[in-house]
Amino acid sequence: MIVLDNVSKGYRTALGVKRILADVDCALSTDLSLGILGRNGSGKSTLMRMLAGSELPDRGHIDRDVRVSFPVGQAIGFSNMMTGRENIAFLARVYGEDVRRTVAFVDDFAELGDYLDEPLRTYSNGMRSRLAFSACMAIRFDVYLVDEVTAAGDVEFKRRCNQLFAERRRHARIIMASNNAKMLSLYCDRGAILEGGALLTFETVAEAVSVYTNEIYRTEVQGADRHADRWAEREAEPS
Repeated sequence: MIVLDNVSKGYRTALGVKRILADVDCALSTDLSLGILGRNGSGKSTLMRMLAGSELPDRGHIDRDVRVSFPVGQAIGFSNMMTGRENIAFLARVYGEDVRRTVAFVDDFAELGDYLDEPLRTYSNGMRSRLAFSACMAIRFDVYLVDEVTAAGDVEFKRRCNQLFAERRRHARIIMASNNAKMLSLYCDRGAILEGGALLTFETVAEAVSVYTNEIYRTEVQGADRHADRWAEREAEPS
């Protein structure tokens, strides 16, 4: 279970406060996989980082009684000054994993060769994704966070990634954030919508997709928008 307790998150911009979450109270069951729909710019990636614990809410807190991954394929928390090998070793220690086993897995799967001992600042985006994906798969999590894309690289590497990820999903659940309804329907059991500072949850992905893609959607979020507007006005007040 992942519990959001009165969680608020926003960013100040030149146009005002950008709302991500506004006083959200909800419990995300991790007995089934969850798909989170949201338009571009709704804050899906920020929410995923918050669920992972790599970004904190402005108010409230998030409790987890399961082991949650960092977003699959994203080098969040990696140091550009450290080598790939050093980053993986550090990550293994953070999660209490055997360092040698974890590094050996990444070395074999990512196929970065000598670049594993080069600083991350020399990596291309594709190489960083290969390293991050391999690192995430090297550690056994109860819940894997997937933000849009799970793999990068050539066709053969993507095939291997999909095969490995399918194996991991036999023993774990996923939380996937996307605006691709078909993808969420393929991988997830339950649905949610992130919009205007609210996180609306549904028993099925189909129900969430229906609300997301029809006029019902706007009706559903009107109340949440008004609630979020009040939160934004409070945040804009001088302290």
